[in-house]
Amino acid sequence: MRPSLTGGRWNTPRLVRALTALCLAALLGFAAATASVLGGARSGIDGIGHRAAPQAVRAADLSFALSDMDAQAANLLLIGADPDYTVLRQQTLDTYEQRRNQAGTDLQRAAEAASADPVGQRAVQTVIGELGHYEALVARAQLLEDQAHAPAGKPAPDALDTYRQATDLLRQKLLPAADQVAATNSATVERIYAGQREDLGAGRWWILATGVLALAALAALQRTLTVRFRRRISLPLAAATLLAVLALATGLQRAAQADHRLVVAKSNAYDSVIALGRARAVAYDMNADESRYLTDPARAAAYEQSFLDKTQAVARLVGTTLDSYNGELSRQADAHRADHRVVPFDGYLGTELRNITFAGEQDAAERALTAFQRYQQDDRTIRDLRNHGQLKQAVTFNTGTAAGQSNADFELLGAALVDVQTINQRAFDTAVAEADADLGAGTAFAGGLALALALALTAVGVRPRLREYR
Repeated sequence: MRPSLTGGRWNTPRLVRALTALCLAALLGFAAATASVLGGARSGIDGIGHRAAPQAVRAADLSFALSDMDAQAANLLLIGADPDYTVLRQQTLDTYEQRRNQAGTDLQRAAEAASADPVGQRAVQTVIGELGHYEALVARAQLLEDQAHAPAGKPAPDALDTYRQATDLLRQKLLPAADQVAATNSATVERIYAGQREDLGAGRWWILATGVLALAALAALQRTLTVRFRRRISLPLAAATLLAVLALATGLQRAAQADHRLVVAKSNAYDSVIALGRARAVAYDMNADESRYLTDPARAAAYEQSFLDKTQAVARLVGTTLDSYNGELSRQADAHRADHRVVPFDGYLGTELRNITFAGEQDAAERALTAFQRYQQDDRTIRDLRNHGQLKQAVTFNTGTAAGQSNADFELLGAALVDVQTINQRAFDTAVAEADADLGAGTAFAGGLALALALALTAVGVRPRLREYR
C-alpha cells in the first residue's frame, strides 16, 4: 500500500523534493566555492611564479650585466696600453662582450614581458634607447686610449672625458631604468602575495562552511528517507556523502598546500633571490667604483663615497665611515657567527641571513659574508697603495686575478652570491612546480567528476522513493 499523499503542506514528497533541491544546490555551492578559492590560488601563483617574479629577477640580472659592463670599461681605461697587462686586457674585452650580449638578451626578454605594462615599457625603452649611446661612448673612449698609448692609471684626458660621459649615462639613466623594471615587478609580487594570502585565509572558511552545509543537507535527506520510508541507509546517498567528505578534505588540503607553497615561493625563496640579485648587481657596480677611483683623480672622492654607499647597501652598518667600516663589520660578523640567529647588520646580506630556510643555504650565505669581508679588506689595500704613491701596484692589485688579489677575491664573492641565489631559485622553482601540479587540470577534472557523481548519486538515491508516489 502506497504512503498517504496527505499530511499538510510539507508532506513527504514535497519534503523529499525540497531536501533534494537543497542538497543539489549545496553541492553546487560547495563546488563553486572550492573552485573559486583554488582557481584564485592557481592564478595568484601563476602571476608570481611565471610572470612578475621571473621578470623582477631578469631585471636584476640586467642591472648586473650593465654594472659589470661598466666595470670592465673602467678596467680597460685603467690598464691603458701598458704591455704588462696585455693578457688581462684581452680577458677584460672578452668579459665586456659577454656582459654586453647578456644585457641584450635580458633586454629582449624584459621588452616581451613588459608588453602589457606601460611603466615597464617606458623603462625598457629607456634602456634600449640609451644602451647604444653608452656602447658608442665606451668604444670611443677605448679608441682614444689606444691612440694615446696611455700608461696604466693615467688615461688620456679626452678618453677619460668620454668615459665620464659613458659612466654618467649608465648611472643616471640605464641603471635607474633597469631598477624601475625590477621595482614594478616586485611591487606586483607583493600585491599578489598579500591579496592571495588573505583570499586563501578567508577561502578556507568558505570551503569549510559550504562543505559542512552540503554534508548537513545530505544527512538531513538521508534521515528523512530512513524515517519516512522506514528503510535502511540509501547507498547512493551514502556514496554521495562520502564523496562530499573526500572533496571537503581535499579542498581544505589543497588550499592549505597552496598557501604553504605561496609562502615558500615568495617569502622564503623569492625575497632572498631578489635581495641576492640586487646585492650582486650593486657589488659589481661597487667594484667598478674602485677602478673609477684609480682612473679619475678629480672624481676620486665622489667614487669613494659611491663605493661606501654601495657597501652599505650590501651590509648596512649605522654610523660607519670607510675607515671604520671593516672593524665594525668584523665585530658584528663575529657576533653573528657566535649565534646565527643574531644578524646585527642590515642591507641585502642582512636580509638573506635573516631568511635562511633551505638545506645548504646557511653555509652558502656564510661564505658570501666571509668573501665580502675579504673583498672589503682588499679595497683598503688598494687605497693605501694609491695614497702612498704606488699607483701601478694599486692597479695591479685591483685588477689582478691571482689568489689574494682584489679581482680574484671579488670573483669569490660573486660566486658565493650566485651559490646562495641558486639554492633559493631552485626552491622557488620547485614550490611553483608543485603548486602547478596541485592546482592543475588534473585537480579540476577530478573535482568536476566528483561533483557530477555526487549530483547523480543524490538524484539516484531519492528517485525510487519518489516513484512510490506516482
